[in-house]
Formats: sequence, structure tokens, C-alpha cells
Amino acid sequence: MNSETNPELQLARRLIEQTGTHVFLTGKAGTGKTTFLRTLKAECPKRMIVLAPTGIAAINAGGMTIHSFFQLPFAPYIPGSVFGGEAQYKFQFGREKLNIMRSIDLLVIDEISMVRADLLDAIDDVLRRFRRHDQPFGGVQLLLIGDVQQLPPVAKNEDWQLLAPYYDSPYFFSSHALKATACCTIELKKVYRQNDIRFLNLLNAIRENRCTADDLDTLNQRYLPDFKYDDSEGYIRLTTHNHQAQQINQAKLNELESKSYRFKAEITGNFPEYNYPTDLELELKKGAQVMFVKNDISGTHRYANGTLGKITILTNQGIQVRVNETGALVDLNQEEWANTKYSLDNKTKEIIEEIEGTFKQYPIKLAWAITVHKSQGLTFDKAIIDISGAFAHGQTYVALSRCRTLEGLILSAPLTLRTIISDQTVCQFNEQIRRNQPTDEQCNQMQRNYFIELLRQLFRFQHLEQNLLHYIRIIDEHLYQLYPKQLETCKQEATRFKTEITAVAQKFEQQYVRMAMTSSDCTSDQSIQERIQKAAIYFIAGLNPLLTLLDQTHLETDNKEISQKLNRAYEDLFQETKIKNELLTYVETNGFQVTDFLKKRSLLHLEEEKASRTSSSKKNNKEKTIGADIRNPKLYKALIEWRNQEAARIKLPVYTVLQQKAILGLTNLMPRNKKELMRTPCIGKKTIDKYGETLISIIEKHAEDGARGLFSGG
Repeated sequence: MNSETNPELQLARRLIEQTGTHVFLTGKAGTGKTTFLRTLKAECPKRMIVLAPTGIAAINAGGMTIHSFFQLPFAPYIPGSVFGGEAQYKFQFGREKLNIMRSIDLLVIDEISMVRADLLDAIDDVLRRFRRHDQPFGGVQLLLIGDVQQLPPVAKNEDWQLLAPYYDSPYFFSSHALKATACCTIELKKVYRQNDIRFLNLLNAIRENRCTADDLDTLNQRYLPDFKYDDSEGYIRLTTHNHQAQQINQAKLNELESKSYRFKAEITGNFPEYNYPTDLELELKKGAQVMFVKNDISGTHRYANGTLGKITILTNQGIQVRVNETGALVDLNQEEWANTKYSLDNKTKEIIEEIEGTFKQYPIKLAWAITVHKSQGLTFDKAIIDISGAFAHGQTYVALSRCRTLEGLILSAPLTLRTIISDQTVCQFNEQIRRNQPTDEQCNQMQRNYFIELLRQLFRFQHLEQNLLHYIRIIDEHLYQLYPKQLETCKQEATRFKTEITAVAQKFEQQYVRMAMTSSDCTSDQSIQERIQKAAIYFIAGLNPLLTLLDQTHLETDNKEISQKLNRAYEDLFQETKIKNELLTYVETNGFQVTDFLKKRSLLHLEEEKASRTSSSKKNNKEKTIGADIRNPKLYKALIEWRNQEAARIKLPVYTVLQQKAILGLTNLMPRNKKELMRTPCIGKKTIDKYGETLISIIEKHAEDGARGLFSGG
């Protein structure tokens, strides 16, 4: 599949990478949706995560399930209910998961046809809570992939009774959050699975609910009640119910007279049973028909997920399979599947997939029969299809569209209009989205809007200012007596920041928005680029005083709760300032191109440190400059070091040895005897009796060192 020759795929990439518009990527079965997703994961510059509604779909897409990532309960989500109000269900997200949610650019949901509307609204609820509450989905761009004419979402009667008053239908497009957004639809037209025009027309007639009596007659010519076949021909049976497939497979296995072998999977870590890609214990015989359940990882493309074959050699030590399509003999090795979760790489700061558990087994399963549900996404050359028991919208279409050709399809029961179940809601939605294809002019405008939005994200400093003010409020409320000079310095910086950074940035926004809106091509307009780079130089210089202040600010408190609050506020402020400065520096040097900017931001987007990390300076392996409230920095450090060692020796908190206020008093007053010690804040008789001589000794040593330095010109 070559996107360069497929205009719909080119448009999809453009909208996803060059705009922030939500995209619904749809198309008939076999149009390359899954292949497109694999390519996007490998090449897209945006920070993205991939989710799917079921475990198998998530593994096939290389992602996680929606419920697992967002920690959602399986109960229906009713807008405005206690779940929505968090009265009963509390989200227990770790700091790392929150950072991922707050930093992603693109959320991909595969097999969107199986996602219920309330689940999409639950996602919106979570993202609004932890990102931007004023925007649908917290401002994250959505890529929804699937075909609503295929398998629908599961809506049990009792669930739908609760949801019906709130939703037009159970389908994802009835989501309130999605309706509140602009979502472009791209329908892939070119079918890669089938080349038979007559068969394609028949499938489209079923998919679009316009099947005629003549169409049924043509399809029912493939109803061959007396059809006999040999297992060597590689037919697979598709059934509507799981128990039917299991019965057929076990019966066919029992017919074989060869010896039975059993192979048990190896499981490590957390790998839920409902995600197993094949049987926990495979029972196989020589001559058994099997289906590969994983793509060939050797790079030689001997088989793919869904390829059929027959076991030719079987021992306790190994399995050999002859591929039906090519006749190639494949000596199997056990393969490994991963149950993954998303995390942040500490070095690159990129979102990575972290393996929670693995499932190791031979990549095959018995395949004389499988369910239609399990066949979604697979392709067969020969199939015997029994859909007389079809019970859901899209089931018949999915079953028939698994086949490459009409000649490879055998019906075990004739098709009737009853078995071709179509939901009128879906048909109306399809008619609507056909009118929602974006024009070139609309695409250009969306690209322009995204260009401006990224500039806003770069040149807006309100959030950074809020973090600075939050940090100052903590100092002002809890530490103003200990650090009055540093508090005053921080307040002066906040005033300067508001005047020289935030206010100037607001005026600059009006300028670049006007220039971008009037330019014929804002992304390549040289005058805009020059103005952006000059602005970057200005704001880099404007951030330097704040970075210097943060580097020179040194505040400590004995109160653990206040200390954690203070350190968290410091880290938030420092890290946001640092990444803003580095992005501006990059733009100053390289200009502002959307794709390059997104790549750079992905690499620079720092993970917030845990509350136990007291300062970013430790990460940078450099010491802070002692603040202005501490007159004798060397003495201060010596007292801190002594206090920490003594607390460790007696195995008690440091404040039980000396309070922070006492250390500041000792540092600034430098008492030389016990009488002067008594006048030091938070120094009492017990402390003097226990530590008085030691403290005086430390102070005198640093006083002598200071005097020697003074008289020697040091």
C-alpha cells in the first residue's frame, strides 16, 4: 500500500500531522486502515498513544485497552451521574500517567465501531479533568479508525435501559463530546483485499443496505449444500457463535488418528486471560489445520496474522507448518505477545510502551472454524460461511468481506434478507459523513489554525506566570518569616514577568495571528518566520532572570507537608520554564516548521519529578547558590550537614535535632557562647545542654576561616 498513490491516505496524513482537527478514518473492509495505523505509529511526529476497545484489538493495534489506560469501570457512564461527579469512583492516576495524558498530542482509537458512545464521553470526562476542562477531550486531537458497517458496540439490555434517555444510539458518533467538536471524515476508497469488481459491488450492496433480489441470487449461487472438500484445500469455517467454532475444531481434531501433543503457554507478569491471542494450552495433531495469529517477525513474510496452514511435523520439541497459500514449510518458534502500558522514557522524555506481562506460545490456533467476531481484520482465500444465525448489525458483511474472491466463498446456508442486518442509524450516519469530506480550502484553513495554535502554545506565558504566583503564595503563606528577602525578590520577579513577558506576549499574539491570517501560505512566509525568530530571542532573554532566580532560590522547612508542596511547585515552575526556554532556543536557530517543532517538543517534554525530588539542581548535578536571607552560606551548609548526620545517628526526624528557624538564626547571628545561644530563635535550654558546645565549635571554626580569608585577601 503506497500512500503516495492514494489521495485519501495523503489527506489523512496531512490532517493528522499538520492540523489539530479530529479525524474519523473509515472505509470498506480491506482498504488498508490497519496498515495506515502501523505506518503512522512509526513516522508521526506527534506524541501519540493507541487504544482499542478490546484486548485482542489492542494487541493487534500495538496499544492498550481504553478501560486499562483510563482506569475506567465497566459500568455505563451516564453524563452528570455520580461516576461523572467522582462521588463513587476516584481516579487513582500516578504522576507518570498524568504526565502522559497532559503531554500527548494525538489519541488514536482503533476499531471505533465497537466503542460505545458513553465510553467516549467517559474519556472526554477524564481528559477534561486532567488537561483543559474547557475543551472537548481536554484539547487532544482524536484519530478514530474503523468502519461503522462492521461489528457494533456491545450494549446489554440492562445497560441500554440506563443509557437510552441520554443517547440517540449506542454508537460512538452519538457521544455528546464528539458532537461538540469539528470532526473530519476521510473514507478510504481503494480496496486492497479484493480485486473482483463483481464481488466488490455485491459487498458494497450489503454494506450499504441496498441488496436486491438479484444480488442475493448471485451470492446464493455459492450455497453448495453437498459441497465436499479435503482439509488440504485450506478452507476455514466462519460461524456466528463461539461454541459452534469450538465444536467444529474439536470434532475435526478428534477425526485425526495421529498422536496428540499439548503445548502450554509461558506467562510472565500481568497478562489477563481475556487478552490471550491463542489457547493457554494448545492441543495439536499432525495434519491439523491451523491459523497463524501473529505476523512473521523474521522479515521474510512467510505468513501473516490470519494465514492458514497445516501441521506437517509435530514433536515435543517443535512444530512445522505448510502454508496453504505458498506451500512454504515453516519451522515454528514460540512467539511472544506483550501486554503493554504507556510510560515516559526518563532520558528521551518520549512516550514508550512498557511491558506489564508477556504471553509466550506457538503463534497458531486450530482453525477449521473461527467466529466472525474473531475474523475481523483477517483475510482468507477460501472460507465456508454459516451466518444463518446472524444476530448483529454488520455480521454478514464482515463474514463475506473476509474473502478475497467470490469463488473462494462457500455458503453453508442460503442468505436471506433476514440475515443481512443493517442499522438505520448507521446508514443515516454514513449519508451524513459523505457530506463531511473536507475541501482543499477547508484543509488549508485547518492547517493555518493549527499553525497559529502551536504558536500560541509556544508564546503564551499565562500558565507559567500562574505557576510562579502559586510558588510565591506558598512562600508568602508559610515561609515569609524565615525568608523575607527571597520572598520579596520573587514578588519583584513576578511583577517584572507580568510586564515584560506575559503582557508583551499578548500583544505579540495579535501580531502573528494577523500576519498568519493574511498570508497566502503562513507556514513558509519568510516575514512571519523572521518575526517569530526575533520574538524567540526577546523571550529567551526575558526568561533568563527567572531561571537565574530559581537557581539562586534556596528554601527549606521542617514541615514535611509544606516541604512537599513547595518542592512540587518549584519543580513544576522550573521544568516548564526550562522546556519553554529550550523550545524558544530551538525556534530561534531553526525557524518554526510544524513537523520539526512537534518532533523537538516530543523530545523536550520533560516528565515532572516525583515529590521526593527536592530540587531540579540535583538532576543537573550542580549546587544552588544560597539565598539572600542566609548571611553565612558555608556555616549554613555545615550546620545542615551536622544536623542531618545527627538525625541519622539517633534515627529521628531532622527537626527534632534543630528546627530550620534555629539553623537560620545560628547562621545569621553566629552566637559564640551559651548566653548568646539562648537569644537565638528556637534554641532552648535542652538543646544547649545537649548540643551547645558542638554548635559553638562549628560556629567558631567558620568564623576563624572567614577571618583568615578576610586578612589574606581571600
